[in-house]
Amino acid sequence: MSLTLRILLALIAGLVVGAALPAAMGAPLLPISDAIGNLWLQGLQMTIIPLIAGLLFTGIAQSVGQAGGGRVAGRALLAFFGLLVFSACWSMLFVPLLLDWWPAPAEAAAAIIRSSTGKAAAVGEINVDIGKWLLSLVPANIFEVLAKGDMLPVVTFVSIFALAATRLDAARRGLLVSMFDAIKDAMLVVVGWIFLVAPLGVFALATSVGIKAGLGAFGLLGHYIAVLVAVQVGLIALVYPLAAVLGRVSPLAFARAALPAQAVALSTQSSIASLPAIFDGAERLGLPEATIRVVLPLAVSIFRITSPCANIAVVLYCGHLYGMDHTALAFVGALLASLVAAVSTGGLPGSITFLAACVPIANAMGVPIAVLPLLLAVELVPDLFRTLGNVTADLAVTAILARKPATQPLDLRA
Repeated sequence: MSLTLRILLALIAGLVVGAALPAAMGAPLLPISDAIGNLWLQGLQMTIIPLIAGLLFTGIAQSVGQAGGGRVAGRALLAFFGLLVFSACWSMLFVPLLLDWWPAPAEAAAAIIRSSTGKAAAVGEINVDIGKWLLSLVPANIFEVLAKGDMLPVVTFVSIFALAATRLDAARRGLLVSMFDAIKDAMLVVVGWIFLVAPLGVFALATSVGIKAGLGAFGLLGHYIAVLVAVQVGLIALVYPLAAVLGRVSPLAFARAALPAQAVALSTQSSIASLPAIFDGAERLGLPEATIRVVLPLAVSIFRITSPCANIAVVLYCGHLYGMDHTALAFVGALLASLVAAVSTGGLPGSITFLAACVPIANAMGVPIAVLPLLLAVELVPDLFRTLGNVTADLAVTAILARKPATQPLDLRA
């Protein structure tokens, strides 16, 4: 049984047990379940900054190194960037509209917020001073922001540091990359240890929620899954016309070429495992082999179109539970943090990178993170659509970069 499935079952069991306990038993049990759940949560939180630093540094250094491999690779990275921004903007537009039209169950949301250990944000819009916000992006003392856990300035510093390292000679650059790679790998070992007891931690957290929120928590989590699936399905649907218009391929031909890779993606939840099927789909579209061989390995390695979309949706949902509105600056911060997460967390299981990707976005938007572990426990279903969207976009961006000359008519044949 996979870890993700065990975590999901632990969540269900905890909610059922907590909701079924009589009040006389639930009250004395609550401090114990809170303590166990919070201990597991804090164990995860202590790995976030070093893990993000290691992932981000190596991700940027390796991406820049790959971009130096040729003009096609450079164009690919620019296309990836543009599509990631598009993904983030889609989520920031679609999710608030969807939640306005179909809000979370109010009673269950209030109960889950009461059961969370994070400080609840003030209801309403958080006003941000633009001058202070800009200054916060460039830390005067990196150790001070590390101690505070302020993610956005840490991300800024590590990004600049990684870009500077790419200008060093190969020997010294290799030393730095090796060091951060070792930090990343060591933190992944620690995360692996923590995830060994993840079912217990999630069970304890879910029991607390069940005691306070009852079975209504199931309705809220189902609502959350539906929102996450809807925003990703919308993004995937938008990829098809992008491929048809920008890549000048037949929409039906593209759909047929993508279908085998999508089937592999749903069965394996792995973009890398889907690479042979994506490669076959690109050949069926008649794309130039020279472009395929450069773009597809890059895309599968570092391009995750659903990452900004899904991660911002997660944080917007948390903010919705707290009754928060967001300023334009908060959305800018979310965009920057989501792009960083998309670059730095590629290639790792979603259960491991969920907090590492979402916490910086939440930090940038001022959204409490206490609800995130419960949402992590139901990531199994949204993660299927993350992989599905990623492999579809991998094929689409390859078609776009291999597009035929504008003078050649569009082939609309299936």
